[in-house]
Formats: sequence, structure tokens, C-alpha cells
Amino acid sequence: MKETPEQRSRTMRAVRSRDTKPELTVRRFLHAAGLRYLLHDRRLPGSPDLVFPKYRTVVFVHGCFWHQHPNCAAASRPQTNTEYWSRKLTRNVERDERNRAELEASGWTVLVIWECEIRKRDALDRLAKAIRSSRER
Repeated sequence: MKETPEQRSRTMRAVRSRDTKPELTVRRFLHAAGLRYLLHDRRLPGSPDLVFPKYRTVVFVHGCFWHQHPNCAAASRPQTNTEYWSRKLTRNVERDERNRAELEASGWTVLVIWECEIRKRDALDRLAKAIRSSRER
């Protein structure tokens, strides 16, 4: 049975873009590691999840499905309504690339941690290390 636009709209509204479980996990870890940040600075392209002005670094916590993590099983596209999902997910990836390019052109270091990586302590440790090794401002 095909999903109606109204049903799809209701489903999409239920998807959180802020304060997701993966984002909260990363925030707790980095705060415990002594790193302080701003949340969702709307003045920056893409409204990064975490902004570290001291290091001129931003972090995006990307969901594997919504941002199409390469070579990740969680990024597989739905088999129904394929045209809609293909357009939607492709636009998400293109927007991510534009935001990254704009931020880097403005002198920001852009880091991404994927939802599937958050379960690994070493990935979080590497993220904290990458933030600290960014040039201090």
C-alpha cells in the first residue's frame, strides 16, 4: 500500500532533527571530557549540532540513514516509494556537502560522527582528540 503525502508528512514531522539520542550521547561524552560547546548555531551553514568557537570547529552528528553513510547497512534505501526517497536522501547529501564547503571556506574545521560510530568508545575518543587538535582561536 502506497503512503499518501499526508501520511508521509506526519511521519516526517515525527523525526527529530535536534536532541536525538546519538546527539545527546556525543554531547554527554564531550562535556565529560571537558570540552564546552554551543548548540545549533543558526548563524552557521547547516546549523551544526555542536560548535566549538575556541577551536573554530563544528561537529555534525549524522544519522546513517538520513545522511546516507557510505558502506553502512543502516543507510539502505527503502524499497517502497523509491522515487521519493531517492530524491529526498540525495538532497540531504548534497545539502551536507554544500554546508561543509561553506563552513570550510569560512575557516571552520568540520567533523562528522556517524550514528553507527557512537557505540564505539574509541570513535568518541578520536572525535575529542580531533577537536582539541584543531587550531585554537
